Amino acid sequence: MKATELRQKDATALQTEVKELQKAYFGLRMQKATQQLNNTATLKSTRRDIARAKTILGQKQAEAKSAPNAA
Repeated sequence: MKATELRQKDATALQTEVKELQKAYFGLRMQKATQQLNNTATLKSTRRDIARAKTILGQKQAEAKSAPNAA
């Protein structure tokens, strides 16, 4: 998932996206452990998607905290 797509979502949608990605990552890890995973590169891309979503979520939360003080 691209960062531009993630930036269009609000904080609650990002939280659900992170949870979904973490569930997917867990499933991929289990497939790898049972040697059912053919493309191990999906582990890396999913892990990076999680990090990207968490980073944008943190930025949005920081903006939300600083916005009321500025007004």
